[in-house]
Amino acid sequence: MKHFAKILSLVLALSMLCSVALGEGAQLAAEAQTEVDMEAYEAASTEIYDAVLGEFYQEYLASKEAEDVSERYALMAIAEAKLLGSGVMIPLESRGGQYAITRIAPRSGNTTLWGNDADRVHQFIIVKDGVLKTEEVEELRALWNEVHGTGEYDAKAKAYLTEKGYELTDVYNYAYSSDPNTWDVLATSKQADSRAIINTYDGLYEYDEENVQQPALATGYTVSEDGLTYTFTIREGAVWVDSQGRKVADVKADDWVAGMQHMMDAAEGLEYLVGPEGCNIAGAEAYMNGETTDFSTVGVKALDDHTLEYTLAAPSFFFTTMLGYGVFAPMSRDYYTSQGGQFGADYNPEAETYLYGKDPDHIAYNGPYLVTNSTKENTIVFQANENYWNKDHINIHTVNWYFNDGTDALKAYNDFKAGILSSCGLTSSSLEQAKQDGLFDESAYVSQTDATAFMGFFNVNRTAFSNFNDATKAVSAQTVEDAARTKAAMSNLHFRRALLMSLDRGAYEAQSVGEDLKYASLINSYTPGNFVALESDVTVDINGTPATFAAGTYYGEIMQAQLDADGVGAKVWDAETEMSSGFDGWYNPEIAKVELAKAVEELAAEGVVIDAEHPIYIDVPTFTGSEIYNNREEALKQSVAAVSDNFIVVNKVDCPTSSDWYYAGYYYNSGFEANFDLCDLSGWGPDYGDPQSYLDTMLPDYAGYMVKALGIF
Repeated sequence: MKHFAKILSLVLALSMLCSVALGEGAQLAAEAQTEVDMEAYEAASTEIYDAVLGEFYQEYLASKEAEDVSERYALMAIAEAKLLGSGVMIPLESRGGQYAITRIAPRSGNTTLWGNDADRVHQFIIVKDGVLKTEEVEELRALWNEVHGTGEYDAKAKAYLTEKGYELTDVYNYAYSSDPNTWDVLATSKQADSRAIINTYDGLYEYDEENVQQPALATGYTVSEDGLTYTFTIREGAVWVDSQGRKVADVKADDWVAGMQHMMDAAEGLEYLVGPEGCNIAGAEAYMNGETTDFSTVGVKALDDHTLEYTLAAPSFFFTTMLGYGVFAPMSRDYYTSQGGQFGADYNPEAETYLYGKDPDHIAYNGPYLVTNSTKENTIVFQANENYWNKDHINIHTVNWYFNDGTDALKAYNDFKAGILSSCGLTSSSLEQAKQDGLFDESAYVSQTDATAFMGFFNVNRTAFSNFNDATKAVSAQTVEDAARTKAAMSNLHFRRALLMSLDRGAYEAQSVGEDLKYASLINSYTPGNFVALESDVTVDINGTPATFAAGTYYGEIMQAQLDADGVGAKVWDAETEMSSGFDGWYNPEIAKVELAKAVEELAAEGVVIDAEHPIYIDVPTFTGSEIYNNREEALKQSVAAVSDNFIVVNKVDCPTSSDWYYAGYYYNSGFEANFDLCDLSGWGPDYGDPQSYLDTMLPDYAGYMVKALGIF
């Protein structure tokens, strides 16, 4: 695929910069490693993937052949159980599940579990002064539960707050920790970028504050009888403007054709969503593979200025749920080319004349906001777009983002108290301050969790031992011998499981949210166990034995059945709560010790001795500039040492700034650049309403976006 070729060329370009930077005693070896054999690296990635995730991949492929949606869900649950059982990652947490205080009416923004629409802020309802009381938050949540789906929540929530004596404001203030690296939503799959850009454009359909999909720049659509052709009617009168609010073009059907081609040309991680692994748009794979350069062969066409047609190669269970994600964003063709943009083989974002998306002054806007100020690591300001087609139906007219580098544990709390921020999560540090100030008892509530899955990833093929962008940052203290022993250990299933089950995740979480809520946001799977449920009875094989699951059975119950059959010893589903979160189903010192004993025996046969005098060193990039993150990694370090009897030693690799930390474990583009043995900095939120949205991220051959976190592809 084009994405595959692009990543290889990037890795080759970086090979001279990524010499292994090892500790004392290994400098000669480090200096000698000035080139990387990419053919060998590619072969190793394939071999390691097959060894580590081969079972998962076979079960995944079987799920794609399912004849109906219920069989598909059941087989995907089995595939995910194989993924979890492989021990390549530790489920950690979702977003939410912590004490918070707020001026924002709960559920006044979209809370759909997938896509980008949850980052839209124009419908927020915010009180100007004061802080919502705990009982008011709960009453508004109850109101939402009562009326959601009716379209009445916005008006009723406003009336409720007015009756309580609050004055509403049209200003939203937010603390952010990472600047967008691009303002081109079609050339990024990172939330740090898309959560800002999403507020600058509208798509075809969007989920509203009641989680109902509503027409946006499409006014309606039809589906052909065979389920392959979707025809959208594009809203008339909507326009594109520049950052100064000056009209640059009309919104028309071709904007989605141009956007789709640009997204495929950019190949920055979104493209798999429209290929065979995603909704399978006709002709998309051939174009992305370079088998054709004629984009007219791809199944997205403007039949006229206000009629847009998508043609799929096969019916998709989830096509319309994808419309709220950036992959289906429109782009003005004329504006793009005016900023040096080109298509197909001529696409070159490194050209001096290419300006599109470099900053917010070089994109076109058709959404609710224009970016009027963007100062790196300081402030981003969004102001209402006076030419927005729906300008009379937004609640928020000014959005201020204020940078917080995380080094001051009380900054967000103090900014909230001062009226600078509209809401604030309470960390272990600010929780105590809120209790002293009296805010906790009166206004604290537990924020709701979402479907985000932050994971701890194990690098099974580590190549980088310092940051790819700056070889002086996050430098490993391991010697060549240490690194070889760690790689051998990470290649062993029982070692990975021992490491996974030795982490007391409750103690780890307590460092950020406090002891009371240390389990509230804990997850135990990649896909939430209640994400989907069977629509009909299904019989599938669990390790060769037929197992029947009734209609209504949750995905998590099937995952649990497969893990139990495989003897993994983890709990990922609680039948009583019907949840896969809110408890620690992986921390198990007894099983961890058994797994470690097996690993020690197997590795000894390979000549790798592991004991307290000869431990395995695990590098974990640590944001030491943050008290909270430093304490989390210290809890991890102590837990692993205690359970393993110091057979495993966690090295906290110093990252004094958040930037150093992000480059070690988040900003890298391929496994070649992943500078860690274990990293807990990254995760995944679903793009659409199907488990495939999670599982696709772990596919081989550069198709899976998160598989790079394993040090491969």
